[in-house]
Amino acid sequence: MLTFCALLILLLLCGLPVAFSLGFAGLAGMLFLAGGTASLTQLPIIAYKSLDDFVLTAVPLYVLMSQILLTGKIGGDLYEVAAKWFRHLPGGLGVATILACAVFAAISGSSVATAVTIGAVAIPEMLARGYDRKLVLGSVAAGGTLGILIPPSIPMILYGSVTGESVGELFMSGVVPGIVLTALFIAIIVLRSRRLPRQEPAPWAERFAILRRSALGLFLPVLVVGGIYAGIFTPTEAAAVGTVYSLIITFLCYRTLTLRDLPLILKETVKTTTMIFAIIIGAMLFGFVLTVLQLPQHMTELVTAVESNRWFVLVAINLLLLLLGCFLETISIILITLPILYPVILKLGFDPIWFNVVLVINMELALITPPVGMNLFVIQGIAKDSNMAEITRGVYPFGLAMMAIIAVLALFPALALWLPQFLK
Repeated sequence: MLTFCALLILLLLCGLPVAFSLGFAGLAGMLFLAGGTASLTQLPIIAYKSLDDFVLTAVPLYVLMSQILLTGKIGGDLYEVAAKWFRHLPGGLGVATILACAVFAAISGSSVATAVTIGAVAIPEMLARGYDRKLVLGSVAAGGTLGILIPPSIPMILYGSVTGESVGELFMSGVVPGIVLTALFIAIIVLRSRRLPRQEPAPWAERFAILRRSALGLFLPVLVVGGIYAGIFTPTEAAAVGTVYSLIITFLCYRTLTLRDLPLILKETVKTTTMIFAIIIGAMLFGFVLTVLQLPQHMTELVTAVESNRWFVLVAINLLLLLLGCFLETISIILITLPILYPVILKLGFDPIWFNVVLVINMELALITPPVGMNLFVIQGIAKDSNMAEITRGVYPFGLAMMAIIAVLALFPALALWLPQFLK
């Protein structure tokens, strides 16, 4: 087992893409364990079964919806709404940035799309108003991570695909923690910006004008998330409905898209979806080897045999996820660790819906943890004159807020479980 893990780490260190690193390590394990090339006949079967899941249909649809909204510049209007309504508060533009990130997260389900869309508008505006540069960069990078906690969420879809848990319940479990984490982010910005001069409140006429102009975009999360919670359609159907609705408002209402934009949108959708599905296939090949070696069973037996407090084991799991987040991206971490951790969590008596939120918040940390935090590179790409050191210092307090939320969830599991149980 250690040999195959060492091979995987070596391939990753050599710069081979995660999907191929997982695939090659899995292939080596299959050849070694089967003692010949006969095991290669399992490759197409495993690849097919890994993607033969109706739940995964939602992934390309949510990616497509995110690309439509990103290209259609819906996020800019959302930021304008938040800025007009909240700019007069302490740290008003920072508050507007986090709220815009939260709303766009509920629309797109993508952390990278959220950081790109809101950051492109918010960063120059906040810097021009005298906000601390590290705070500006950190708030956008951290605000973008809300895209995978507030539903819809691609990591939650993958969690449901791997474990068989209800994606609707997984989505619902992220709402209240997402709101609490958004409030914590806002509190950090208000505390660190309280000495800045406040802006004049926007006239009420301007506030309602921008609200009316952006009403169609603001209705999208209500349509997608509300439709799921109300039982009108499944998460996969919600993705299809949201995609059609986003096409209608960007083409016919806002007129921010034309037919010439479609090839680029479809190209980016195919690239992102292919990347995700390639990682899924690679992770399933590697997971096949772990299953043959009975690693999940051994881990469960080890946890059972060790007479330690279950909270100690949970802390160890969080530290492992934090460490992996420094070197791997979120999709890979979920697909590699979840088949092993899920039976352990069940054996320890933790609720799998609750653990979904803990796992996703750890993945949020992975997005802002150097050296490979995706949102850090996104912000560096937007703010060309920034460097990685100041972005990393900027996200530090927001990372602590995420760790605090994990601790709160451990003490009060109802924070994640109340809404799914209430709506059920």
